[in-house]
Amino acid sequence: MGVPVAKDEIAYLGSDTVYEGKLSFKGTVRIEGRFTGEIVSDGTLNVGKDARVQGTLTVGELLLSGHFSGDVTAKRRVVVYTSGILEGTVQTPSLLTEEGGVIEGQISMRNPGKPSKNADG
Repeated sequence: MGVPVAKDEIAYLGSDTVYEGKLSFKGTVRIEGRFTGEIVSDGTLNVGKDARVQGTLTVGELLLSGHFSGDVTAKRRVVVYTSGILEGTVQTPSLLTEEGGVIEGQISMRNPGKPSKNADG
């Protein structure tokens, strides 16, 4: 029998970390190093100021202070902080960009829980 893992346990990939592949997790993960590949989670991905992430993200929430290049699908929201740079496509129901944050690419904001309005009002 293994050690139990708390549902909200936080994992941390430090600044000297270089990872390539597929990552899936529950809770929150913070990346400070370099990651290339695919990340899948209903949790929160926190990309630190000096981090560089490239690939495909399907997450509950993305908090971006570093550099991301690729495709993002976030179920809840994407936050691009002042030092954040996002290059690629973003699909999320909620997007917040602080002054100084950069987004270059295509953005699609659809909230699946909210009915769309028709032209008749």
